[in-house]
Amino acid sequence: MIILPAIDIRGGRCVRLFRGDYARETVYGDDPVAMAQHWVTLGARFLHVVDLDGARAGQPVHADIIARIAQTAGVPIEVGGGLRKREAIAAFLASGVERVIVGTRALEDPDWLAEMCAAFPGRIVCAVDARRGKIAVHGWEAETTSELLDFIASRLNGIGLRAILFTDITSDGTLAGPDIEAIRAVCAASEAPVIAAGGIGAIEHVRAVAALPVEGLVIGRALYAGTVDLRQALLVADEKKSPGTSSR
Repeated sequence: MIILPAIDIRGGRCVRLFRGDYARETVYGDDPVAMAQHWVTLGARFLHVVDLDGARAGQPVHADIIARIAQTAGVPIEVGGGLRKREAIAAFLASGVERVIVGTRALEDPDWLAEMCAAFPGRIVCAVDARRGKIAVHGWEAETTSELLDFIASRLNGIGLRAILFTDITSDGTLAGPDIEAIRAVCAASEAPVIAAGGIGAIEHVRAVAALPVEGLVIGRALYAGTVDLRQALLVADEKKSPGTSSR
């Protein structure tokens, strides 16, 4: 299992949101590039970077910062936030980003998502963010009527996704623990590998997710708040021997 420290960028700074609420923000640093290097120094082998301003704007806002992270981190990074056009995806991949995360347009236009998977094989991750079993889009600010598991089974399987990134919004940023049963259900519904995110607050939570058939785990606030030590989390992840843990 891969542990991916999260670097969420808003206003050029490293922040974390509580349950995706932009009004409930905690700032953890003024330099996302330095923060990326910090996690790599502690052993991170892959980074998860989100342009929060881009998610709201519908197009990348901090592409320059993200390019610098990709070019200096020394490990692969995946990037999401406002990626709704092919040109933006191509630009990020050309800048050194390993894979991109698409959400809003991918969920609203599955045909476009399939086109992106074909155009950039092995480089497209689909973010499936849910609140009470319903998929949310537009930076988590709009909830759809789409049922999470039905949508995965009917629209996301068989199109060549590199992975599904599943976030339970109600637990994200809370440190209260992930929704283990929801992650298990997503793994069962998805043909693509699953990366879990949301709710990690203690090393026991990392162990619980590691017991599931997931490929990766994104950890954010717990690392910044110090309730999970990255090196310990990496040891837990390394104890899990599972296929498909390469960067693509």
